[in-house]
Amino acid sequence: MAVRAVAILGLVAVVLLALVWAFQRRLIYLPGGPPTVGAAQVLAGASEVELHTDDGLTLVAWHAPATGATRNATVLVLPGNAGSRADRVPLARALVARGFDVVLLDYRGYGGNPGLPTEEGLAADARAAHRYLVDERGGDPARVLLFGESLGAAVAVRLARDRPVGGLVLRSPFTALADVGAVHYPFLPVRLLLRDRFPVREQVAGVGVPVVVVAGGADEVVPREQSLAVADAAGATVVEVAGARHNDPGLSHGPAVVDAVVRVSG
Repeated sequence: MAVRAVAILGLVAVVLLALVWAFQRRLIYLPGGPPTVGAAQVLAGASEVELHTDDGLTLVAWHAPATGATRNATVLVLPGNAGSRADRVPLARALVARGFDVVLLDYRGYGGNPGLPTEEGLAADARAAHRYLVDERGGDPARVLLFGESLGAAVAVRLARDRPVGGLVLRSPFTALADVGAVHYPFLPVRLLLRDRFPVREQVAGVGVPVVVVAGGADEVVPREQSLAVADAAGATVVEVAGARHNDPGLSHGPAVVDAVVRVSG
């Protein structure tokens, strides 16, 4: 009986692991639905723009102009793993008030956009946004700054290796997706199962542009230690928001975050 019980438990474990393997992207990516408001309703002068990816998708993003006569640079916001562009409006408002144009990207599958998210897909979406700013609008790539939030920090680092940019602000970056996954799912062989890797610490050392890392002192989603390890690999300036949890306003769009963008803009 004992042998049979062990065999049954083993079979159950194999089935569960197979299900995790098959459906892991549904567990990893948590897209929000389309915004219920238009860009101009929540951001003065903002408009919807279309981005065209290498693999044939058309994505909708929001482009908000800086308020006032001074334009410092354009900030491409590469969001984290929840919600839609509407949830990043407070960050956009804070940035446009400091003289930055802002593009709020939604990846494939997010914010009503077509497609299913994958590591390579998100990289293609970021390249489409860069192409819109530099090739279609004629922007200077040295004046394109990337703001990567959590998962978006991984996308930002990949884009900075693929295309010329002026600098990066990485908010709550993890060292690699497997590392943060192992923190939250210690009972699973995460490093063996993951298809999408997002090796941030490995890639960030080669970006060759100024980097500022913003870490939350009490971040319960991405451990502070992982963000500091990314900063160390990049030789980056560190801005720590004391006591801030992952989704606290001070860490998502507070003064320390905006000041970090100003710092990296030079």
